[in-house]
Amino acid sequence: QVQLVESGGGSVQAGGSLRLSCAASGYRFSSYCMGWFCQAPGKEREGVAGIYTADGSTYYADSVKGRFTISRDNAKNTLYLQMNSLKPEDTAMYYCAAGQRRGGYCYPSQSYYSSWGQGTQVTVSS
Repeated sequence: QVQLVESGGGSVQAGGSLRLSCAASGYRFSSYCMGWFCQAPGKEREGVAGIYTADGSTYYADSVKGRFTISRDNAKNTLYLQMNSLKPEDTAMYYCAAGQRRGGYCYPSQSYYSSWGQGTQVTVSS
C-alpha cells in the first residue's frame, strides 16, 4: 500500500543545486521516519539524511552536513532534499524511503526503513 515517488533529479554542474521531492501515499506520513539514500553503480547504498515527520528531527551523514537539508510538508505528504554545493562524488541514484521510528531516532541507516521508491538520478559534472 505504501507508494513513494521521487522527482527533481537531473544533471548539474559542480557547485550547483537541486531539490528532490518524494510524494508519499498509502500510510500516515506524519508518524514515520522518512529518509534519503544514494547509490552509485558498483557501490553500496548509503544513507544521506533522515527525518521524523512528527517533530521534524533530522539526521545527516557527515558527508552532506552543511550542504543538504532534509525537510517535509506533512500536509502534502511530501519529503524534500535540498542539495546545495553539489560535488561530482554526489552523482548517484537517490532513493526516498519510509519506515517506523526506532528507539526515538530516524538515522539514515537502511535498517530503519522498509519501503523504497524507484529513485531519481542525480548527475554532477566537474
